[in-house]
Amino acid sequence: MTEEPETTAAATQFDQLGEVYDTFSRSPFRRHLEFPTVFGHLGDVTGLAVLDFGCGSGVYTRLLKQRGAERAVGLDVTPGMVEHARGIELKDPVGAEYVIGPLPSELDGTFDVVLAVYVLPYVTDHQQLLDFSLTAARALRPGGRLVALPANPGLRRDRDYYERYGLRTYGASAGTDPDPVTLDLCYEDLDETLSAWVWSAGAVDAALTQSGFTGITWLDPVVSDSGVEELGPEFWQPYRDCPHALTVQARSPLEV
Repeated sequence: MTEEPETTAAATQFDQLGEVYDTFSRSPFRRHLEFPTVFGHLGDVTGLAVLDFGCGSGVYTRLLKQRGAERAVGLDVTPGMVEHARGIELKDPVGAEYVIGPLPSELDGTFDVVLAVYVLPYVTDHQQLLDFSLTAARALRPGGRLVALPANPGLRRDRDYYERYGLRTYGASAGTDPDPVTLDLCYEDLDETLSAWVWSAGAVDAALTQSGFTGITWLDPVVSDSGVEELGPEFWQPYRDCPHALTVQARSPLEV
């Protein structure tokens, strides 16, 4: 496995977490902030071919089809996650497709958009970061777009800062790039602990630039109007002040 950003250990970390991710998708944080952020920055996907890179349990792959994508392909190196996603598709078909990584060569240059939600936090070294960027570039048509959610380089590490959103991030900084952090999912009955990594914006930008991407832009999260109405602006303000993740988008070159 030379082209994908997740190590065998990382894949094992997620192999049994399909149900956990589906449960967390019902949290106010994902419904009112993460999903509006991702689809707000993606814009209209009607008629587009989208690769959901690191699809996990397939939540975004399904949502992309439901929002009008002509083709939505979920790619993940974790067999347990992909089988979980395929099981949901069998029970409730929406037309989503799933592939266990790495990216097959027949999919090269076939996508208008590559979406990578929380893939970079599980990329553990610079070669894997570059491999992720090169694979995303290879998947895209000329002028296609990458939209990714890396960890915020300035995220808070005091354990309870994000707890109201169903998250805990903690662990002393090692002063490295990437820098390890511990992440807990703590929504409802969930109590799952994951190991993650925080990349500097400079490292992400450099890998994307080396892979041929241009127009690299970092974007803040978006809270839905319904989320503000339901929980109040004060609930969301700590996250707005210091998000645990940001959005980075970039374009593949018009000509190769």
